Amino acid sequence: MTDAPQVPEDGWKHSGVRVVPAGELGEVSATTPGMDRHVAIDRARMGAQKLWAGTVHIHANAKTGAHHHGPLESVIYVVSGRARMRWGEKLEFTAEAGPGDFIYVPPFVPHQEINASSDETLFCMLVRSDSDAVVVNLEIEPAEKPEGVKWIDPIHKD
Repeated sequence: MTDAPQVPEDGWKHSGVRVVPAGELGEVSATTPGMDRHVAIDRARMGAQKLWAGTVHIHANAKTGAHHHGPLESVIYVVSGRARMRWGEKLEFTAEAGPGDFIYVPPFVPHQEINASSDETLFCMLVRSDSDAVVVNLEIEPAEKPEGVKWIDPIHKD
């Protein structure tokens, strides 16, 4: 049995469940050209201790530089558009994801996010395993021809 926190004086009324309306996401100060990030949940806004959640709009043809997020795990959910992810020590692997697909990025994995469309904005939801923003930019010379890797999970082997 885990130790449950004491019930706050307000009986969880203001310190329990909270809804962040779509129009009330916060601006993210550190952003990448061609990307518009907005925060819904983090330590400053909600007191979150172990999560960061928000959205990102990646403009047509935009891509990030090579980077990783230190010890953090990241989950990306593609709402609309087409995402291309490159990863590896030389960004030598690539895979694409579309609406309804999830992307998992383990800790310390060098990667690059790319909008695979030349005319459509890529819209994604992001969740990271800590409330602090960790981005380590890397100087990586990309491989000439990235290797295609299918998204495979334990249920869908093909």
